[in-house]
Amino acid sequence: MRQTDSDIIIIGAGGIVQHAHLPAYKKAGYTVRGIYDKDIAKAKIVAADFGLPVAFASLEQAIDAAGRSTVFDLAIPAAALLSVLEKIPPGSSVLLQKPMGENLEQAKNILKVCNEKKLSAGINFQLRYAPFILKAKELLNSGQIGTLCDIEININVLTPWQLWDFLFTLPRMEILYHSIHYMDLVRQLAGEPESVFARTIKHPDMPQLASVKSMIYMDYGENLRASILTNHCHKFGPRHQHSYIRIEGTRGAIYIRLGLLMDYPQGVPDEFEYITLDENGEGKWKSISIEGSWFPDAFAGSMGEMMKAQSDKKYKPDNNLEDGLKTMRWVERAYQSTENGKSVKK
Repeated sequence: MRQTDSDIIIIGAGGIVQHAHLPAYKKAGYTVRGIYDKDIAKAKIVAADFGLPVAFASLEQAIDAAGRSTVFDLAIPAAALLSVLEKIPPGSSVLLQKPMGENLEQAKNILKVCNEKKLSAGINFQLRYAPFILKAKELLNSGQIGTLCDIEININVLTPWQLWDFLFTLPRMEILYHSIHYMDLVRQLAGEPESVFARTIKHPDMPQLASVKSMIYMDYGENLRASILTNHCHKFGPRHQHSYIRIEGTRGAIYIRLGLLMDYPQGVPDEFEYITLDENGEGKWKSISIEGSWFPDAFAGSMGEMMKAQSDKKYKPDNNLEDGLKTMRWVERAYQSTENGKSVKK
């Protein structure tokens, strides 16, 4: 995915930039022209730590420094996306940090502004580009596990939400800022569901957060189950923590351990196992080593899509805004479901 004819200007210098964006871009060989953050001191520290040419003194200075081949990387809170997009020059290339706004109305406005300004824009739903997901898609697309019939994503960990203090003031949290990745991934693997049933709730230990646990069922009819179960409050040690994606077909299955989410941000090693059955219905689980992980490697994938679109105006990035809006619609329906206790159809 390396694109040597493009460069990047980053808007935002928070933890996600330091732990994922910049390490991924360095590993992929992408050129970062500079960085801006409203906290100028923080931007200077990040620029020094990663050897960036400049920490811009203002947003306007960052925008003025962009060249014809620049991709703006907006790594800022969802509520700030629209105000920054309005200042981005028409015809620019932009990667927007997920979520695509704080709600569906904002997502529609973001799409409207980008279309009016003819921006080549995409959403950083980066889990779909994690190396283990790319391998899973390869197995699915090759037919080795047969017809897809089950997707289970199950997260039971202790997440240090204090690392992102802006989350403590939001009316929506867990689905919008975490499980949205899994809803997006299910769409990538299985297409659009018929409906969604969801419930997202708080925890007594974290009353300031709108929600920290969710159950989401994306309904694909009688032959495919797609379930997402998350609990970010398992404080009882690592013994019974887990974090996995399990994909089953009629001829085989895939098991992926998301090591990043366990003991975050240090994480533990990922695991990738799969099994395929022969004509006698027999097979053995195989464990393979996958180079790279969700953080930071997947972030090179979402930026790589924007670089392709920047260099080839006819190319529509996989993470385009229209596709991102589809994920946001299902997120909105999940919140509607948790409010009314019923399934919500498309």
